[in-house]
Amino acid sequence: MSLLIISGVTIRLGGRLLLDNADLTVDPGRRIGLVGRNGAGKSTLLKAIAGDMPIDGGEIRLAARARMAQVKQEAPSGDASLLETVLEGDQERLALLAEAETAEPHRLAEVHERLRAIGADAAPARAATILAGLGFDEAQQARPVSSFSGGWRMRVALATALFANPDLLLLDEPTNHLDLEATMWLEGWLARFPGAALVVSHDRGLLDRAVDSIAHLDRGKISLTPGGFDEFVRIRTERALQQNRAVERAAAERAHIQSFIDRFRAKASKARQAQARIKALARLPQIESVIEDSPTRFAFPEPARLSPPILALDRVSVGYDGTPVLHGLSLSVDMDDRIALLGANGNGKSTFAKLLAGRLDPISGQVRRGQKLKVGYFAQHQTDELTLDETPVAHMARALPRATPPQLRSQLARFGLDADRASTRVGDLSGGEKARLLLALATRDAPQLLILDEPTNHLDIDAREALVKALADFSGAVLLITHDPHLVELVADRLWLVADGTVRNFDGDLDDYRALLAERARPAAKADAGNKRDDRRERAEARAALAPLRKQAKDAEARLARLATERKTVERKLANPDLYVPTRKSEVTAATARLAAIKKAEAEAELAWLVAEQALEEASVPA
Repeated sequence: MSLLIISGVTIRLGGRLLLDNADLTVDPGRRIGLVGRNGAGKSTLLKAIAGDMPIDGGEIRLAARARMAQVKQEAPSGDASLLETVLEGDQERLALLAEAETAEPHRLAEVHERLRAIGADAAPARAATILAGLGFDEAQQARPVSSFSGGWRMRVALATALFANPDLLLLDEPTNHLDLEATMWLEGWLARFPGAALVVSHDRGLLDRAVDSIAHLDRGKISLTPGGFDEFVRIRTERALQQNRAVERAAAERAHIQSFIDRFRAKASKARQAQARIKALARLPQIESVIEDSPTRFAFPEPARLSPPILALDRVSVGYDGTPVLHGLSLSVDMDDRIALLGANGNGKSTFAKLLAGRLDPISGQVRRGQKLKVGYFAQHQTDELTLDETPVAHMARALPRATPPQLRSQLARFGLDADRASTRVGDLSGGEKARLLLALATRDAPQLLILDEPTNHLDIDAREALVKALADFSGAVLLITHDPHLVELVADRLWLVADGTVRNFDGDLDDYRALLAERARPAAKADAGNKRDDRRERAEARAALAPLRKQAKDAEARLARLATERKTVERKLANPDLYVPTRKSEVTAATARLAAIKKAEAEAELAWLVAEQALEEASVPA
């Protein structure tokens, strides 16, 4: 029996048709990722399922006695502790406990039986486990909700929905208020969740690891594809190719018949055949071509090269009001670096980013910056600093007072803000469009160091992929803070761990980090599980021992890719005949020298890759 049936549903919002006779069936235990472009109607559909949004036609039917839970839009508040707030999410348990206080003897036995059936005694431990997974330690769980910021209180709202253990769980962008560690935990929790879930998300990692099918909302219709997001992309691509080939065949047949009609319509001897062809032409099926929206593209301005290191820290401490948050920082950044920061929220990642961006002075130690270093800084809370009544062009004009109107619009266009959007009030832009404006502002000076603090919170999947491609082409340094494991895996070739009041290099990749988090989170094993625990520890130690070799191979491979891109750019420049004039002799010399340096660096990187690969092969462990 189906848990949820959406049949012929039509929804209009603000005069716009979002769902047009759409259908979807959710069976018990099915975990479905709901995807689609920004504005397609995904959040609206969840509201309609929850009963918070009227529908204009069709039917949404939930199975009798099925329990549904969703994250409340308002962050919880009040003096109740986090643990008490989450426990209140199970309304049946609260009602039974209250009834047990006054129930008649014959009813009391039934109440206690039901309490045992729903695991009421274990509820506090289960709630504490969920809160811990979302980043709250034991002391924080005892604090009142009102003592936390809005983002942390939204985590409590998420914990409350998860704790309710419903038959159907509705989640709308559940990772937006999480850090990388909590996102990884949520992926695992959803993968084990026995109920059904409908999850709106732009997080490819979550959609690949935590759901078993993808519902695509496009042009008012919903299509269901089995598997995770990668499988959805593969199937959709194959279908698009097949459909476009069918369109081409039909067009060729139409052209052939029309050619006959045009040639022989006027000839009496061919009139009958021509009329037959006209009827055949009318009977040919109309096959709609797959019309893709214009692809999303981002492009960062090309920065001027600087000598390494472009930034160096020497025994730096940094914090607020003279109290260090981080100390003992001795690190350096080169233009070739792609660094992602690991560590739970509250450990100091944003503080470290502000230090490198020059927005926070060190308490002690020395920060050395390249003489001409420019830093682009995208901060996750900068959206609040935008002026809602101004346009993106006005924001850019204030940031670049000497730029011409075409130059201002060109910088905005690099991030998909076309002429119409560039002239729209910021208050009328979507969250994703505001994020694009912030990226355009952060990179306006062609910075050599780009610091991105949660840049994908409001970007859809296509925009996230555009950001990945733009960062791959960017020749400057990148420091990345994100909850998106997919972005980290595709962009970063170095991981720095922010923990215990300092920042240090993490030898390993995200899989190693997942293993580390799992080891830390695992409760003390029972005595009879000792051997298994020892085996896991040995495997983890073996992985850790080989992590530097895997990192060396990965770093060398990434460096080869970047050098190849730069070499092609220099070669194209040297192939330009306009370069070889007396006035540009110095440019030819510099480009030739740079090409020679690139080739030398490529040889060194290739050698490093071969050495690491050979060592890994000898250890019988693939890189």
